[in-house]
Amino acid sequence: MAASASSPLDSGPALRQYVRALALPAVGEQLLNTAVGLADVYMVGNLSQQAAAQLGYSSAVALTSTGLGNQMSWVLNILFMSVAIGSTALIARTTGAGNLADRQQYLRQSMIIGLVIGLLATLLVWFLGYFFLLAIGAAPDVLIIGETYMRIIALTLIPTALLFVGMACFRGAGDTRTPLYVMLGVNGINILITWLLVDGQFGLPPMGVNGAAIGTMIARGGGGCVIIALLLYGRSGLQLLPDLRPDFSIIRRILHIGLPTAGEQAVFHGALLLFTGLITGLGTVAYAAHFAVINIESLSFLPGLGYAAAAGALVGQALGAQSPQRARALAYEAVWQGGTMMVITGLVMFFFPGPLIAIFTNDPAVIAAGTAPLQAAGLVQFALALSFILNGALRGAGDTRWPMYNRIIGTWCFRLPLALLFVHSLGMGLNGIWLAMCTDFTLQASLSLWRFESGRWQHIEV
Repeated sequence: MAASASSPLDSGPALRQYVRALALPAVGEQLLNTAVGLADVYMVGNLSQQAAAQLGYSSAVALTSTGLGNQMSWVLNILFMSVAIGSTALIARTTGAGNLADRQQYLRQSMIIGLVIGLLATLLVWFLGYFFLLAIGAAPDVLIIGETYMRIIALTLIPTALLFVGMACFRGAGDTRTPLYVMLGVNGINILITWLLVDGQFGLPPMGVNGAAIGTMIARGGGGCVIIALLLYGRSGLQLLPDLRPDFSIIRRILHIGLPTAGEQAVFHGALLLFTGLITGLGTVAYAAHFAVINIESLSFLPGLGYAAAAGALVGQALGAQSPQRARALAYEAVWQGGTMMVITGLVMFFFPGPLIAIFTNDPAVIAAGTAPLQAAGLVQFALALSFILNGALRGAGDTRWPMYNRIIGTWCFRLPLALLFVHSLGMGLNGIWLAMCTDFTLQASLSLWRFESGRWQHIEV
């Protein structure tokens, strides 16, 4: 894929095939990355009555503990993404320009930053996890369970950070298949260990939430080790030298691109924490329903995330090859392909909400509470696709500030005020939460389209 970055795309079918060949493995990678968390959610959400009796907590408590514990993992992704986005953009530019020496420098410095932020993330979870859960309103029966869940996962956050950064480097070089294969292995290990430990198979004692955490810890930590080994050996034109000397000029360039993405995610997750406090105030059933819907929605927008990752690499490579018009054509082709896939999944969400929620929980009250929110999420899938993929294209061009401004406007100026109005003033409960979210999604899609159409991203220096 990297070798064809500077070749012409003369026809519609050739362009479509080019985008599809890079994007579909990225979609698969996103699916498998999300599936690690979904496997945990599915198994703890369907905790057997026998295991629940031995552990002393219900499946609803297990689901809530896992969900709130994962909130901090999502916050830590801010750190990982700040490096990953900068790495993808710079490696894609050097690949498109044929500058292989600089590409190796960006790879090495990216992994050094990944090592540092992995250590920082470990310390944050270990020492602040309990206070994080307390701040977002976790119930007393959830606090200890959720803290233990986070601490177990924290044991391999360093290789996990290197996993995400290394996969971003491969994508920038035009290789989306290697991350896909690595995530296949991560998922297989996670599913096997989680299945063995949550309910207790083959005579093993049931470990519930802790069993799910152990599966995730071993699987993602192992995936990080595999990525490091592949890079040390050399693959897809990338080879990591065992040299830990920092080059601060390169580190600044990576962070200059990546930090606005970290700011974007900080803005979003700051609002999400307030959102979570609002939802936990509605009760355990409402939160469990919201968490189930979020996990289903996270599956529905995986094509958008995959095509966004591909669009970033494609746009970066095209700009590196001095072809902004091809970058534009590739980005819009990614929108139509990814958007079509998301609209289809949205229709399934709208017409079959109950059976989908039942996959994640067997609680009838949770299923009933989540039905209308899931249908609403299904209706805004194309808006999500437009926002995700065009923002991915902008990041690939180095225009990482606009997605941050977009988040600030949509999330803080519209989503939060509307949620407070709908929940507190109008008493709409969880339905009001999702009405506010869908309004935000639509607004952000409109702003992303406006920015991309302006063409300013074509002139950004990285």
